Amino acid sequence: MGLLGNELAFAHALTAQERESMMALGNRKSYPADAHLLTEGDRSSHVLIIIQGWVTVSVATDRGATRLILGLRGPGELLGEMAVLDPHPRSATVRALGPSTAQVIAGDAFRRFLALHPRVSGLVIRQLTFRLRSADQERSALASLTVLQRLASRLTELSRAESSGPYTPSGTSPLAGPSPAGPVIQLAQDELAATIGATREAVAKALRLLRDQNIVRTGNRQVEILDPALLALLAEGHQE
Repeated sequence: MGLLGNELAFAHALTAQERESMMALGNRKSYPADAHLLTEGDRSSHVLIIIQGWVTVSVATDRGATRLILGLRGPGELLGEMAVLDPHPRSATVRALGPSTAQVIAGDAFRRFLALHPRVSGLVIRQLTFRLRSADQERSALASLTVLQRLASRLTELSRAESSGPYTPSGTSPLAGPSPAGPVIQLAQDELAATIGATREAVAKALRLLRDQNIVRTGNRQVEILDPALLALLAEGHQE
């Protein structure tokens, strides 16, 4: 499953000169928690490069208010490039999990930059290809893995992302008891459910099983990973 992806974030793959030149094309903008940085169906054409914070990328489903989270993006990630490369409306909504900052670059300026910098254009194409392959992996996982496997895989993936640095969305409080011993995932149960295409009830049941085995500890909008190795084994389909 590739919610986060394993490739280097777009801005981090640029040379220092490329990064400086690209950032100079736009302006820095701050967003509060839960703000929409991009909205599905909108016809704007600017791109964003995340500077600080984490955001979700989601699409509407047939179940009304329910949204399917396609990805979590953090510092260095490029977002909104599809609307720059074709005339169609935005294909997804980007929402800030907590206070976030992004560089906003107009579509025309971004296109001109790509025309003058073929290597950067190649990075954009590689990113689009990688995300398409990740989407195929997600569809395969939905069809072949149990909710517990999908949740274990997602939590494993998110816990590895903690190596990029601490991040605490607003509206959360520390877990009760001793200081966390392992990575802490800052997502509510309904948000976790949306990232794996499951119901909140199914995720609550799976988390209860993980808690009973002392693999995780849950709190307000967060899950602490107590046994990453066993969690990874469960993600691969092993039974305790």
